[in-house]
Amino acid sequence: MQFGQLKRRDFITLLGGAVAAWPIAARGQRRGVVPRLGALLYSTPQADPQMRLVQGGLRELGYAEGQNLIIFYRYAEGQPDRLPALAAALVAEKPDLLLALGGDVAPYAVKATSTIPIVFLSSADPIRLGLAASLARPGGNATGVTLLLDDTASKRLEFLKEAVPQVRHVAFLWNPDHPDNELREAERAAKSLDVRLQLVEMRGAGDLDGAFRTITDAGCDAFYVVSSRQTVLSTSRIVDFATRYRLPLAGGWGAWAHAGGLLSYGPNINDMMRQVVAYVDKILKGAKPADLPIQQPIKFEFVINAKVAKAIGVDVPPTILSRADEVIE
Repeated sequence: MQFGQLKRRDFITLLGGAVAAWPIAARGQRRGVVPRLGALLYSTPQADPQMRLVQGGLRELGYAEGQNLIIFYRYAEGQPDRLPALAAALVAEKPDLLLALGGDVAPYAVKATSTIPIVFLSSADPIRLGLAASLARPGGNATGVTLLLDDTASKRLEFLKEAVPQVRHVAFLWNPDHPDNELREAERAAKSLDVRLQLVEMRGAGDLDGAFRTITDAGCDAFYVVSSRQTVLSTSRIVDFATRYRLPLAGGWGAWAHAGGLLSYGPNINDMMRQVVAYVDKILKGAKPADLPIQQPIKFEFVINAKVAKAIGVDVPPTILSRADEVIE
């Protein structure tokens, strides 16, 4: 099967090869016309873990690339300054739907078009980002899923303190340009837990070495990472640093604990991505983003990496181990 007219740098990837699928009607399209989905990514299609979940979810719904769906990408390779031009390039392709993964990404898609439907995933506040008028009634051409919920940040810090009671000085790695409620909620929890937060800024990958120096110079005894596209892209470096300096690390969802952090607490990402895929499907079948409320997390997971705890000399109390949804041995 040839796709000569689609040969360009953004490349087209297959989502199922020879998987059989039934025809799926696309939004406002003639019978037999294959719907086109444009994806805007912070890193690359291969490096973005949520994109892989989207691909798998679409396959489960019967979409097979080259048969009843075309997906094409524009990706920033970790360089956010490229996102405005990449979003404009996607819009120029006139897709039936745009997919924007990340609160660092979605605003550029929304600024690039007011007519093409958009589905987004965001760990930041979609209202403060200007993605929608409200969660219940988005009102424009964009809707999707937010991972933001007020009490997750405070709960994450509480779990860290319970797992390592001697913690007093926590490095708080965050991006001030990423509008979320984590700093506010973590500061509130820190007061009640008798913990001091060391604010460490990371606006881009180039800030990471300086952030590490700040943490070591300040003598922090634990590490809290605010999840964003930027920190997720640097997961391995962040986890390696925490391990080397024997810092118990708390992250936003299971991937942080599985990557080598001490613990994670946050939304079930697989569940949230199923909601993203469901919205992609609904809009391709004719639904309007304005009529689809922005979804929030309802299922959360607490994961402890007991192997990491042993490696960094932390004796996690049995009482908190028993409360974990998953303990990595």
